[in-house]
Amino acid sequence: MPLPPSAAPDPIARFLDALARAAAASPHDATAAALATADARGAPSVRMVLVKSADARGFPFFTNRESRKARDLAANPRAALCFHWPALEEQVRVEGAVTPLPDAEADAYFRGRPRESRVGAWASRQSAPLGDRAELEAAVREVEARFPGEEIPRPPFWGGYLVAPERIEFWRSGPGRLHHRTVYVRRGDGWEVGALQP
Repeated sequence: MPLPPSAAPDPIARFLDALARAAAASPHDATAAALATADARGAPSVRMVLVKSADARGFPFFTNRESRKARDLAANPRAALCFHWPALEEQVRVEGAVTPLPDAEADAYFRGRPRESRVGAWASRQSAPLGDRAELEAAVREVEARFPGEEIPRPPFWGGYLVAPERIEFWRSGPGRLHHRTVYVRRGDGWEVGALQP
């Protein structure tokens, strides 16, 4: 595919530039992305996650490893992400294989979360049936009593995943719905870049 005019050759650098611009325009929403997974039967499921960074390896996110998304990824380790930044009128779509991240990376990320989020990670059996809200509130109180100080270790059932991109698409709104779409497809150690019809 021919390289579109002014398309950056490195999609990760291009993504990080877009993320920085999105954070400047709307800091509360910039790292939110829709994460799509599919179970062993191919039935899809999608939800929002936070993806706060990216590097040459790919796009990391963190979650309960007993959740529905984690069960999907254990059965079918592929996923898609979609970032949508209305203030920029831009989207980024990512598709690729998913692997667990090392515990050290999960530990570092977990330490940086607000205390209430760390408590919630212990208290919630994410995606499991909930009898009533009081059950969850009691679990929160139990965790707070177990860890009265600021130091709360990462639960053994909580960790990170990495989406290693095989395809990344950048979308920018155009007049008359004639949008600008650039796609990067992984070819060995590099990227093949081209434009798509809107």
